[in-house]
Amino acid sequence: MKFARFRTIIPPPDHNPDNSDFVGRLVRQSGGDAEVLTKGDVMATVDKMPMLAEGYERLQTEVRHLKMVERPSIIDAIEEARAHGDLSENAEYHAAKERQGQVEAQIADIEDRLSRAMVIDPTTLSGDKAVFGATVHLLDENDKPVKYQIVGQTEADAKVGRISYSSPLGRALIGRTIGDEVEVTTPSGDKYYSIEKVEFI
Repeated sequence: MKFARFRTIIPPPDHNPDNSDFVGRLVRQSGGDAEVLTKGDVMATVDKMPMLAEGYERLQTEVRHLKMVERPSIIDAIEEARAHGDLSENAEYHAAKERQGQVEAQIADIEDRLSRAMVIDPTTLSGDKAVFGATVHLLDENDKPVKYQIVGQTEADAKVGRISYSSPLGRALIGRTIGDEVEVTTPSGDKYYSIEKVEFI
């Protein structure tokens, strides 16, 4: 298969994962069809963070562990360090306080993500557009078949074929349809793909 270097390619859209237009284009669930949102529909999703149910549950488990295990443990460590006397030269105390700050920051970050979560079940979607949750079958410039599922940052793992919607390839694929060709700029150079199939599993 010949790609952009030989003929005109559909240029990838200017996708900024922090931009409301991009977030709005991720997915719409309507009658089982996956659709691209129009600009007028964007406001409702501008602060949302799409993720799969497993990603949501993973965050819940993580924040629960931080609150019920890590936080009490650090409080105990701080109290124990206080008992050792002079805090100005108490390395254990300062280490525990630093860890406390890190844990509280983690809790705040996860709770923020959970509050903005838009949980999506790919099996309820259909259509030929690459949207959040879709599994996209591609051919690379050497005609090698590859497939990726577009997921949230929590679930992303390229080794098992899961890419974040905010990754270079994820951004390039969002909104594309079967037959489209995309160009992706990566640290190792430009890569070219043709979309062969979109499924929701």
